Amino acid sequence: MKIRIALCALFLSGGVVNAPAFAQATDTALLIGGCQGCHGVSGQGGHGIPSIKATHSRDEFAALMRAFSANERPGTIMGRISRGYTPEQIALLAAHYARPQ
Repeated sequence: MKIRIALCALFLSGGVVNAPAFAQATDTALLIGGCQGCHGVSGQGGHGIPSIKATHSRDEFAALMRAFSANERPGTIMGRISRGYTPEQIALLAAHYARPQ
């Protein structure tokens, strides 16, 4: 949500857009939107779905996603979902959801 507001403000103000930064922000917003359906708006989890917000470092988050993808970690649906992400997308998600370093 914050990303959308910032992007709208930038466009309305006539600000200059850095295309690669804009693309990354857009990609991140779309990726986060996919996580929010199950894990909640801030990644808090609930109703049997684990929290993903600030519970792991970036490296731990990425390793968990790779483990789900390789069926090395049990999950009801995360194995299938994680196989759809590229390493770059996993890095963007890890940067967003990882605990501060």
